[in-house]
Amino acid sequence: MKTIERGLRAGVMALALSGAVFSAAPALAAGKMTISSPQDPGSWDPIDTFLVAWAAVSTNIFDGLTYRGPDMKLVPALAESWEELDEGKRIRFKLRQNVSFHNGEPFNAAAVKYTFDRLLGEEGSKGPQRSNYIAIESVEVIDDYTVDIKLSTPDPVLLTKLAGYGAMIVPPKYIEEHGEDHFNLNPVGTGAFKFVSYEPKVGIKLEANSEYWGGAPKLSELDFRFIAEPATAVAELQAGRVDLVIPPIIPIGMIPVIEGDDNLEIVSVPGPTVDSLRFNTRDGITADPKVRKAIIMAVDRKTIVESILAGQGAEIATFQSALSFGYDPDLAPLPFDPEGAKTLLQEAGVKEGAQLQIDIRGNDATMNEVAQIVSSYLSMVGLTATIKPYETNVLLNDIIPQGKTGAMFQQKWGGWTFDYDNTAYSMYHSGEKWNPYEKDEKLDKLLESQRPLTDRAEREKILREIGAYVADRALELPLYNSNAIYGVSKRVKGFVAAPDNRLKLTDVTVE
Repeated sequence: MKTIERGLRAGVMALALSGAVFSAAPALAAGKMTISSPQDPGSWDPIDTFLVAWAAVSTNIFDGLTYRGPDMKLVPALAESWEELDEGKRIRFKLRQNVSFHNGEPFNAAAVKYTFDRLLGEEGSKGPQRSNYIAIESVEVIDDYTVDIKLSTPDPVLLTKLAGYGAMIVPPKYIEEHGEDHFNLNPVGTGAFKFVSYEPKVGIKLEANSEYWGGAPKLSELDFRFIAEPATAVAELQAGRVDLVIPPIIPIGMIPVIEGDDNLEIVSVPGPTVDSLRFNTRDGITADPKVRKAIIMAVDRKTIVESILAGQGAEIATFQSALSFGYDPDLAPLPFDPEGAKTLLQEAGVKEGAQLQIDIRGNDATMNEVAQIVSSYLSMVGLTATIKPYETNVLLNDIIPQGKTGAMFQQKWGGWTFDYDNTAYSMYHSGEKWNPYEKDEKLDKLLESQRPLTDRAEREKILREIGAYVADRALELPLYNSNAIYGVSKRVKGFVAAPDNRLKLTDVTVE
C-alpha cells in the first residue's frame, strides 16, 4: 500500500471531511460488494464504449477470446488456445466447450463470428471501437469450436485487443430476438456475474453466475453505484455503505482522509492513464502552432506534478505513459520558459489579455485544481483563461466528438493495450471520434504504416517518430501519467488492483 505524504491542501481535505460525518451504517449483506464508480457509461454494448468505467463493470459480465489480468499477462479465456498461420494473416482459435451465455444460449464458433461481423458492420460503425479491429478481414467457422480470424495485414496487438472492449463475445440469438436497444440496457455475456438491473445515473446490479466456466464467484452480488462527486464517494466509503471506490475519482488531497481511517486503505498502482489539455487546432488563436507551443512553455508542469500529484504520477512529454510500447524516454518536453512563451505570442500577433476557454470534466477534482493553476500560469504571459466544467458524458459524447470545444479541452485516456497505437490512432488519425480538428496526411500515413508490422524494433521506431511528430506540432499540452488509486474497505479480502480498471472480482470476498 502506498503511504502518501500528509499535509496536502487543507481546503481539499476539509471538503472531504465536511461530508464524512455519518452515523454508523448497518453491515452490508454477506456475500455482497458495493462499488463506487465515478461514471455511468450510458451503454453496456461492448462496441459502443471506450470508457474505463464500462470496463470496471463489464469485465465481470463479458469474456473475450483472451484475457489480460492485473499481472498484465495474456492468457486463454473463451479461446483455450490459438496458433498463427499464413505469416500472421490468419489466427486459428480453439474454443472452450460447454460454456453458455447468461440466457442459456450456447457459446460457440457462430457466436464468435456474429460478434465480429457485428463489430465490423453497420452497428459497429456507430461506436468508437471498430478502428481497433480493422485489420480483421473476416471470421470463418471451421467447426462448432474452431474459428479462423483472417487479417488483411498482421496486427501485432490483436491478441491483446481481443481481451477487451469491442471484442467481448455477445449472444447472437438474444440480440436478434430482443434488439440492439434492449441489449444496450440489458447486457448478456458469459462472464462470472449476470446482469440483474440498471438504473441510469444511479447504478447497475449483478449477481453471481454459479455456472461460470472459470468457477463460481465467491461473492453473490455486485452493486455498482454511480457517484460522480469525489467527497460523496469517500464519505460513503467511510460510512461503510461502499466497499470500494475505483479510479479516477479520488483526488490526491483526499488520500490522507482515507489513510487516516483505521477501517480503510489506499491501494495505488502505476497504470497507463494520462491527462492532457488538447488544443482546438482548427479555430481561434490555438490554430497557430506558435501559440500552442507558447501555452505549453508558459506552464510549469513539473511543479504541477510535484505539488498536486504528490508522488502519484509523473510528467509526460507525449500522450502516453512509460509503460506504453512506443514510449521514448529520450524525448524531452518543451521547457518551462515564460519569456520564450511571451516572444512566441508576440510573433503570432496575439494581443495582451486574449481569451481562451478550457473545457474539463466537472467531477475530476484533481483536474479542476490543475486547470486553475494552468490558468494562473497563462495569465502571467498575457492570456486570460476561463474554465468550463462539463458533466463527463456530455463532454465525451457531445462536445469533443462534434468539435464544439473551447481552445483547450481535457482528455484523459487509459491506453488499455499498453501500446501507443491504441492512443495515437484514436487521438490523431483523421476521422476518428476523438480527433475532431486535425487532418494530417503525413501523420495518417505514419499511423497506418506501423499497424501491420511484426518487427517490434521497426514498429517501435515508427511509434516513437509519431510521438516526436505530435510533440513538434504541439497538438496538446501533455500533463501527467497518474497512478490508479483505489479506496478500499479493510473488510474486502482478495482484491487485486488493476492498472487499467478492468476489475474481475471472481475471487474477492467481503467480511
